[in-house]
Amino acid sequence: MTRTLCLAQETQADALLAADPLALLFGMLLDQQIPMEKAFKGPKVIADRMGGLDVHKIAETSEEEFVELASTPPAIHRFPGSMAKRLQTLARFLIEEYDGAVENVWTRGEPDGKDVLKRLKALPGFGDQKARIFLALLGKQLGVEPKGWRAAAGAYGEKGSRRSVADVVDAKSLGEVREFKKAAKAAAKQG
Repeated sequence: MTRTLCLAQETQADALLAADPLALLFGMLLDQQIPMEKAFKGPKVIADRMGGLDVHKIAETSEEEFVELASTPPAIHRFPGSMAKRLQTLARFLIEEYDGAVENVWTRGEPDGKDVLKRLKALPGFGDQKARIFLALLGKQLGVEPKGWRAAAGAYGEKGSRRSVADVVDAKSLGEVREFKKAAKAAAKQG
């Protein structure tokens, strides 16, 4: 069964995200301080410029060359230099800890939800919230459902929620997630 995602809101970029766990993980890392769609288009931009998305090639590319690749218009992020460095750090970590196979983060040794969350939080650039959102994304949209994943993902794992990228399946749900975030931000300011 071919999975479909609608995170970049662009057919080819979303197809890459659905087919390549590295692309999805990179998109999640890029998803900060820019619109979600731009973040999740970033891996496709990198893949187009590098002739594919290869964790080893990314890790081995010189920092200067990779920063330039990420900064060339359209840049992959509003802070392309720092994000390029973060992506390379993540690629190197994946090679050192998971043999370059991203799926090993959530499959090696048949981990439960708490184990996967712990592994995600250990990834460079992933804090608690980003790790919980990514775990929810894996469970809700990719069928990666280790025992206890919803509890480990916290509120992001709730059925029917509209809190994060994990809940975006089309343009309508994207709007609902944006409304939720806007309301949460307003409530935080008041309270």
